[in-house]
Amino acid sequence: MIAYVSGEVAGRRDDHVVVQTSGGVGYRLAVSAETLAHVPAVGQDVSLHCHLVARDDSLALFGFATEEERDLFLMLLGVQGVGPKVALALLSGGPPRELAGALASGDLARLQAVPGIGKRTAERILVELREKVTGLTGGDGEITVTRGDDPRRIARDGLVELGFTMQEADGFVAGAEGESAEDLLQSALKAARQ
Repeated sequence: MIAYVSGEVAGRRDDHVVVQTSGGVGYRLAVSAETLAHVPAVGQDVSLHCHLVARDDSLALFGFATEEERDLFLMLLGVQGVGPKVALALLSGGPPRELAGALASGDLARLQAVPGIGKRTAERILVELREKVTGLTGGDGEITVTRGDDPRRIARDGLVELGFTMQEADGFVAGAEGESAEDLLQSALKAARQ
């Protein structure tokens, strides 16, 4: 596997860069807008972290300015319905720290604002990655999203796991009574049955 590519920037486009190594090989790396902003001008040296995606009919190399961005990309690829292009589009919306914060806080609107991300895919991404992003580091320090053990959040997550949409779950939990996550979940399920 190719962990990183170092060399001279031989070309830049909106969605990729070409890096020519000292051995004379030019690697085309698909990049997010965030990474592209960190790539220097043509003729300058650059090092990019990489991930190779092998498909039946193609090989594609993806480049990242930071390991954290690459790690987030790999997490996104692990979600059903999220391919490399959609993952790059999500990463193009800002620094990895901002996306990780949106995931950890359950910001459905931030995900749905990305072309190619519908409501169901956004909800699936949140459910699968919300807990995993805590602790990722950004370029300027650790992501510090404290979510705690909020009973309402736990009850909402439970409803989403049972097949409710995020919006439905939020509505049922908002009207639920109780102090513990278990009580809130039972109350929300009663309301859902009516």
